[in-house]
Amino acid sequence: MSELETSPVSRRNMELLLLLLALIVSMGAYYLVGVNSDQGLNQDFITQGLFLAGLSLVFHVVLRIWAKYADPVILPVAVALNGIGLAMIHRIDLAKISSDSNQAGRQILWTGVAMVIAMVTLWAIRDHRILRRFTYIALAASVVLLLLPLIPGFGVILNGARIWVRIGNSLSFQPGELAKITLAIFFAGYLSANRELILLAGKKIGPLQLPRARDLGPMIVAWLVSIGVLVVQRDLGSSILFFGLFMVMIYVATARVSWIVIGMSMLVAGGVFAYLTMSHVTRRIDGWINAFDPEIYNAIGGSRQIVEGLFGLANGGLVGTGLGNGSPYMVPLANSDMIVASLGEELGLIGLTAIVLLFLILISRGMRAALGSRDSFGKLLAAGFSFTIGLQCFVVIGGVTRLIPLTGLTTPFMAAGGSSLLSNWIIVALLLLISHNSRRPMTAGVSATAEVATKAPDHSRGLLSARKESQR
Repeated sequence: MSELETSPVSRRNMELLLLLLALIVSMGAYYLVGVNSDQGLNQDFITQGLFLAGLSLVFHVVLRIWAKYADPVILPVAVALNGIGLAMIHRIDLAKISSDSNQAGRQILWTGVAMVIAMVTLWAIRDHRILRRFTYIALAASVVLLLLPLIPGFGVILNGARIWVRIGNSLSFQPGELAKITLAIFFAGYLSANRELILLAGKKIGPLQLPRARDLGPMIVAWLVSIGVLVVQRDLGSSILFFGLFMVMIYVATARVSWIVIGMSMLVAGGVFAYLTMSHVTRRIDGWINAFDPEIYNAIGGSRQIVEGLFGLANGGLVGTGLGNGSPYMVPLANSDMIVASLGEELGLIGLTAIVLLFLILISRGMRAALGSRDSFGKLLAAGFSFTIGLQCFVVIGGVTRLIPLTGLTTPFMAAGGSSLLSNWIIVALLLLISHNSRRPMTAGVSATAEVATKAPDHSRGLLSARKESQR
């Protein structure tokens, strides 16, 4: 009896249709900003729109050539989010409340750089499993990236956090945005190679199976470096992101609830310690709990940003004031940290819900790529990247709506900032690679799988000793 096999289908035509829809949404938002402003439509509407459309279509062609089995939804959703963010940044620029009114121009340039580097990533890597060979190089790169802002004369302090480096006279960059990619690669590589050792070795205390210290040594080093960001660089948002990435990837690898219990315990203990000993964390918590207290509202680094954002969301109501008709520029950092409040005011609850749904679609497609991956490294990497985007959205939206303290993380693809755009477009490229490798015909991936497998470290002896040790 013969088995009937259905060959994978390249859904690039569906992607092209969705991409055109995403560009219509982006250009529609740009158009509404122009017609509702005092300046009306200008040359930027045409040049920036054609620039974004051209880059998106070139990206689509690149996928047809090098990743034709990739997920057809990820790219259109990323383009739609990026385009809506560009329209809102352009809208805030038109208010001209400061001398810096060309943030949208820099954002479109960073979009071009980010999308080109993402396309180069697709061309250069081809198979995500190659990254497994660079597990410890990724760890070293993470340490270097996190330490760069601490170098005297190179790192700078912006908005109270020392997470930026200065390049030239006017260009600044946030290395921690790239560190979340290299940390995810390290965690995925280490856990996929040592999963059995972590599961079998170590002592059992009640319902908890604790791993041996030497098996978790490299991961503990990575975790300590990431937590050091909170202490040294005064960046609460990145610290939460790195710690969350660490916990979710080890849970996905081991499927043990005990890791969640341990992680939450450490999070609570660390939060209490930070609140009692670190002034910048204390101010964030006080501004969250007592946001409407006049003394805290008027204090330096107080709650004015949060309260103005809440007023903007309330002014937007259900359907919003309309793009170009609100006053989002009254909120400090309206085009970066608080862009969610700006979008909520002018698009309303309905528009903001649509944006949240776009993020949920992007995260779910990334998780789908993780579930479909044929190797453990790809599963962990795609899950880690998807969780990174999801956690950023939760922390940002939760901070703006006062569900949790405001942390300073950026909204992926939408907030002003080249570092965030670059890292998130690289994540999109890697998710597309993983989904392509999970859906392409098996015969096309056999040689690559064998090659990677031959270069993977052999842990059979360590596993055998771990099993003997656990049986004692």
